Amino acid sequence: MSLEFRHIAHAYGAVRALEDVSFTAPAGEITCLLGASGCGKSTLLGLAAGLLRVQQGEIALGEEVLADAAHNPPPEARPVGLVFQDGALFPHMTLAANVAFGLPRERRSEADAWLAKVGLAGMGARYPHELSGGQQQRAALARAMAPGPEVLLMDEPFASVDIVLRRSLRRECRILLREAGSTVILVTHDPAEALDVADRIAVMEAGRIVQFGTPLELHEAPATAAVGAIFSGAQVVPGMVAEGGLDTAFGLWPFESLVAELPEGATGLDLLVQADRLVPVSDMRGGRVRDIHPMGPRNRILLDGADGAAITVETVLSVDPARTYSVIPDPGSVRAFVRG
Repeated sequence: MSLEFRHIAHAYGAVRALEDVSFTAPAGEITCLLGASGCGKSTLLGLAAGLLRVQQGEIALGEEVLADAAHNPPPEARPVGLVFQDGALFPHMTLAANVAFGLPRERRSEADAWLAKVGLAGMGARYPHELSGGQQQRAALARAMAPGPEVLLMDEPFASVDIVLRRSLRRECRILLREAGSTVILVTHDPAEALDVADRIAVMEAGRIVQFGTPLELHEAPATAAVGAIFSGAQVVPGMVAEGGLDTAFGLWPFESLVAELPEGATGLDLLVQADRLVPVSDMRGGRVRDIHPMGPRNRILLDGADGAAITVETVLSVDPARTYSVIPDPGSVRAFVRG
């Protein structure tokens, strides 16, 4: 079943954590909540799980209201499975006992089969402390999935796993979750993880969803420069409409044709640019070279501009650290967003 959040707002005392959040996690798909710490993504997960009470709005599972301000069933009364960052396995129980914990007595023999599904065949007699971090997360996933929850909620489930194993583990988990047909909501702050795992991504900032869509939609048509930077690896440069083009901390960019396409009255812009599409030009009014890092045939150069601005340039050209430089981007590589 789909899980729908309708006009959710939440506060911790005077601190507003969520503001009128509405979206639907489609049935059988993996939806990622992506954003920096403090943006509200874990609060949403806690509301869905029953770990937090709904203050405003409602959460629906299929056609039924799961929780609202007047009705907040506890976690154990919800058809929801939970996977936390640290796995939260019972240390005094074997893996098989951990997986069997949430199963009715007549189904507890299924524990070993679930461990086999997550790549832990034959390990049912081991205890959590005898496993690696990745193996513990696999066991936690088996425990959460074994009861057959309609919704699986995962809070940074790969964050504590060794970085070398993280990518393979999350891709294996995606396959397993898709085969099970679970409706999944996964919280992450890592764009690469969201792209690796998700069918849909909700990008969050300051308690709101700024864009919700498929990875392709977010990459091809970002709603804001910040979203575009997340999924394209580009950087955001503020600019102002000026005579002859756009005035930036790194020089005047002579893009009069781009300015002509902007809505009437637009003056402040956020410009999305790629580091390898910038050319440094020696200029007395330009930015100061803070660092030069050779990267094979290219140099990665960090320039400090006016008002604390900084920009990264990747180029085959050599620069003199004693000089100052403006940068000129390839006109076709610049995307402009009107600053709200």
